[in-house]
Amino acid sequence: MNKLTKITHWTPRILCMLAILLISVFALDAFGPGQTVWHQLLAFIIHMIPSFILIILLIVAWKWEKIGGIILSIVGLAMGLFLIRTNYMHHGNFWNVFYPVMALAFPFILSGVLFIISHYLKEKNLAEGNNIPAE
Repeated sequence: MNKLTKITHWTPRILCMLAILLISVFALDAFGPGQTVWHQLLAFIIHMIPSFILIILLIVAWKWEKIGGIILSIVGLAMGLFLIRTNYMHHGNFWNVFYPVMALAFPFILSGVLFIISHYLKEKNLAEGNNIPAE
């Protein structure tokens, strides 16, 4: 596996894991004073549902790069549009909208595109006769 193929193989996986970790941090707001431990734990699990879905999408993208990359890109675009709409209604300022989109949605768009690129680079290597396993 050449260097470019290695980079496009591991970068989207690591980027997507870091983005899921960032989104998972927001679930920690379920813990606070004034509620029972079980209520806080249930709220935490409910807040983690988006992260669980994104983990499933990462597993799909890990197994089937092209399909997973397309799905991650669509999810990132949908998340970006949702964040733009929601934040612009609350703030009305471009920069207050731009930063959350870049931090939360763009990593999924980028990792989706990189998964697709990785798929095509591996196909190209196989077509050229480089039968080296991808991993």
